[in-house]
Amino acid sequence: MPKSKLDAIDWRILSALQQDGRLSNVELAERVGLSPSPCLRRVRMLEDAGVIQGYHATLDRAGVGLGLTVFVGVKVERHQDAMATAFRTAVQTLPEVVTCHLVSGETDFLLQVVVPDLAGYERFLVDTLLKIPGISDIRSNFAIQTVKAQGALPLGHLRAGDGA
Repeated sequence: MPKSKLDAIDWRILSALQQDGRLSNVELAERVGLSPSPCLRRVRMLEDAGVIQGYHATLDRAGVGLGLTVFVGVKVERHQDAMATAFRTAVQTLPEVVTCHLVSGETDFLLQVVVPDLAGYERFLVDTLLKIPGISDIRSNFAIQTVKAQGALPLGHLRAGDGA
């Protein structure tokens, strides 16, 4: 479902679900001004189109023993497609890597890694990350404090063009 096909009701559904993904269909329908059946159809269409990609619980990292967040810049050898593809494939299997972005600048990839502590990061770095073929450089930046995490996506641009 391309952006142009999203209307004001879709925007309200997406906004409400970002605030509380556990809303029942009846509660969601009330919030967006629909009856339950059309609301459920809309949600299913948004899911089928891949606009809504899933639902999850947000956990407190420290509360589950993952007190250290590290942003890791990784440079791969010789910008070859094969090296980058191998790195992407390897990273997707690593549970410690919660996000991975292909970026421009001094590094090729930026990872967000969560581990229990500094010793846990050292184990991850030495036993896992450094064993991935094709890595030429790794730069680690340790999060001192999280000011904002996993914020809702800003959807104002959808709302602006639809008269909502």
